[in-house]
Amino acid sequence: MTNTIILDAGHGGMDLGAAFNGRAEKEDTLALVLAVGEILGSFEDIDVIYTRDQDYYISPSTRADIANEADADYFISIHRNSTPVPDTYSGVESLVYQNAGAAGRIASNIAGQLEAIGFQDLGITERPNLTVLKNTAMPAVLVEIGYINTAADNIFFDDNFDAIARAIADGILESLGE
Repeated sequence: MTNTIILDAGHGGMDLGAAFNGRAEKEDTLALVLAVGEILGSFEDIDVIYTRDQDYYISPSTRADIANEADADYFISIHRNSTPVPDTYSGVESLVYQNAGAAGRIASNIAGQLEAIGFQDLGITERPNLTVLKNTAMPAVLVEIGYINTAADNIFFDDNFDAIARAIADGILESLGE
């Protein structure tokens, strides 16, 4: 049985996402999604579909449409968090439509893998108003991979990039095995 995983690199094109000291969320998310996709794509029973694989803008509703049209098994959206005051918060946060069932499990599994490599797990937050969580027909999670305006999180992101990609992939693989 083949599993189809949608990997969504947050923001893109004219939409930088959060930005800090010349660093743009859209660039971090794209690089990370491509790395996770390379890992997952090495498994014969996993099909990876990207909502974007280059730097261009795509609307949240189109992202959900891509996932629904593919009849995907999971939708994973990768982002970087931000806060009004730099260096205030640190860690990963998972957002789900409802913290139950498969979406809650995959969010928990990804967060657990990221925590195991050194990120603080800030928990799972229900965000039923987010289009990519509300309008996807499959379990969906949006993962905030550290704060782009926290120096420690950026250093950790850069120094542990491959381990972060592997942790996200392992959280997805763990969920597929359940």
